[in-house]
This record gives sequence, C-alpha cells and structure tokens, in this order.
Amino acid sequence: MPTRCAWVPLEKEYYVRYHDEEWGVPLHDDRALFEMLVLEGAQAGLSWDTILRKREGYRRAFAGFDPQAVARFGPEDEARILADPGVVRNRLKIASAVKNARAVLKIQEERGSFDAYLWDFVEGTPVVSGWKRREDVPARTPLSDVLAKDLKGRGMSFVGSTTMYALLQAAGLVNDHTYDCFRYRELI
Repeated sequence: MPTRCAWVPLEKEYYVRYHDEEWGVPLHDDRALFEMLVLEGAQAGLSWDTILRKREGYRRAFAGFDPQAVARFGPEDEARILADPGVVRNRLKIASAVKNARAVLKIQEERGSFDAYLWDFVEGTPVVSGWKRREDVPARTPLSDVLAKDLKGRGMSFVGSTTMYALLQAAGLVNDHTYDCFRYRELI
C-alpha cells in the first residue's frame, strides 16, 4: 500500500479516492474552482468528511456549480437549498455561495476567467512545500492572507485565510502533500 498523507482516514474509501485522485491536482476549470470555493466555505467550522459525504447533494443543489446559474439564484432557490438535507443547511453559507458566484462572474469579466485570477497569485506555477510531517503544514500562509483579503474586497464571504489556504491546497495551487506521500512526487 502506498504511503499517503497522515490526514487521510484509510478506512474511508471515498476519502482515500479524494486524496489520491483530486486533492492537490492543479485545477484550471472555472466550474471546478467554483466548486472548491463553495465547498471550502461550507466546510468552515465543520469537518471535511462532512462536506465530502454531501458533495453530490451540493452538486445537485448548486446547479453543478455553474457560477452563472448560481448567480441567478434568488430567495426561493436559497429557501429550497436550506430545506435540502443533502447540504449543510446554514443560511449564511448558502447565501454566501450565491453572492460569491456573482463575484466570480465579475472576476471572469475582469480577468477572462476565475482560473487566471487565482493562478496569478502563484505566478501560474504550483507552490511546492515539501513538508515532512503533518504537523508542519500551516493552516494559513501569507499567500492565503493576500487571497482572502482580495476576495473579501470583492464582496465575497466565507473566504477567510484558513479557508482559502484549504482551497489553494485542494485546487493544486499549493502542493502540500507531505514529502513521504506518493502523490507529492507525482504532482511536482
């Protein structure tokens, strides 16, 4: 069995699959990046396991994470999602996803894509950390501080520095697989 990052619960196949196939893989698709933005914001204060188990519910509730569709959501849509047991039913997080979709559309108009905007923060190349131990991996960095501040300035919410560092890791802008993890070398 290959060595994985210590945070992966090996008894949970869906979690292992997420680590092995998605986490830290560079994303360049606006829809996938918006998905990570919404899911990481939904995770704030909760476990990633909770969000990962509800991921399909989020995909259904949020129009497959199409930012254009979500940006058009109104109060009826938010009420529908709030009643959906397939998502974390938090009024502020649901409203945030809609508000953030609108901000993503403005970023797309300004920069051509949400992808171009995000990847400019790392000059188009993933930051390779090379941490030896799980305990070495920070919860936030100066990079995530700058990203969070910029997104908040654009009117987004649930985009604090810790949440944005989780997005940077998940979307592969930062390779935070530990040095002993088999994915670390595959992604450099």
